[in-house]
Amino acid sequence: MVPAIRRWLDAVRRNHALEHATVAVLLARHGPARLAGRAGAEGFFIVTEHTPEEVASCADEALRRLQRGESSLAVSPLCGTNIAVAGLLAAAAATAVLAAPGGRGRFLNAFTAAMLAALAAQPVGRLVQRRLTTRADLDGLQIVATRRLAGPLLKVYTRPARS
Repeated sequence: MVPAIRRWLDAVRRNHALEHATVAVLLARHGPARLAGRAGAEGFFIVTEHTPEEVASCADEALRRLQRGESSLAVSPLCGTNIAVAGLLAAAAATAVLAAPGGRGRFLNAFTAAMLAALAAQPVGRLVQRRLTTRADLDGLQIVATRRLAGPLLKVYTRPARS
């Protein structure tokens, strides 16, 4: 893989892990809340009514905990990866059943296959997060700022360790 692309992907995966961990800390401190996040190479966005100071505090705690080895914080049951995996598996299962020759029960069988695939997607989604969309190794990652951009939209800015 081209080194520049690899560095970019690694940065996004690390920030995705930090985003998940930050949300986990926010939820642990404050209970259920409406939150949304999206990671990028230079940090992550979070939609929340919490203050930038509180989000920064949670992000700092999340970073410390991930750096100490709490890699489970990098995988979230709330992640959009889980939804994408469920949709992909359900569509593939239903398509496979509908493409096979059969009679009257094909649609019911396709529905059943899609539902079973959606159930199987829960552990598969976690695996995809662990292996592909997040990276819990945050050694050297630094949080440089947390700012409110507009309304409930905040950004946590990060940078990798300096070489």
